[in-house]
Amino acid sequence: MELLSSFIDLVLHLDTHLQLLIQQYGTLVYAILFLIIFSETGLVIAPFLPGDSLLFVAGALCGTGALEIELLAPLLMLAAFSGDNTNYWIGRLIGKRLVARSSSRFLRHEHLEKTHAFYARHGGKTVLFARFLPIVRTFAPFVAGIGEMNYRHFLFFSALGSVAWIGFFTVCGLIFGNIPAVKNNLTLIVFGIIFISFLPALIEFVRQRRRRT
Repeated sequence: MELLSSFIDLVLHLDTHLQLLIQQYGTLVYAILFLIIFSETGLVIAPFLPGDSLLFVAGALCGTGALEIELLAPLLMLAAFSGDNTNYWIGRLIGKRLVARSSSRFLRHEHLEKTHAFYARHGGKTVLFARFLPIVRTFAPFVAGIGEMNYRHFLFFSALGSVAWIGFFTVCGLIFGNIPAVKNNLTLIVFGIIFISFLPALIEFVRQRRRRT
């Protein structure tokens, strides 16, 4: 319970924690942010890591001069693209065996099934669309690998999605993150970003329940 409380505090007060990390580690923060984004997109066991809200807050800190957007954005785009490709090849090389193993506690079948259904509806564009959907963006490249999606096709949408996702949230943070009304209510803004990010999944859940009834 204490661990969950600490995680919630971390997510809702990313600005405070990031500022502390910058004070303690300086430029090493770029490496920490790279690892977080890489892990969230590249490791199927890490869909819980903050993504959208972290990017927004990092962009806001660029507006204060604590970070540099010219370095941050390309670095995180590379992290997202590298994570996607790592996840794709994990799925392609050993994905079916991992899913088949009953001991794979971290690979929740319902997450994979939802992502596979989303992938089936939208085809190759899933890799792009999934960038803006928490949990789905972690499993989409994994499922693409299992399905042996054409790799060149995957690379195109992965690169496009990485640029769009990182660019959108960091630039939004840079532009809006230091407006007084936003800055003074950043916790609410972060909560709002999290809610909006999960809204498509919530809508899909409601649709599925209606279909069943």
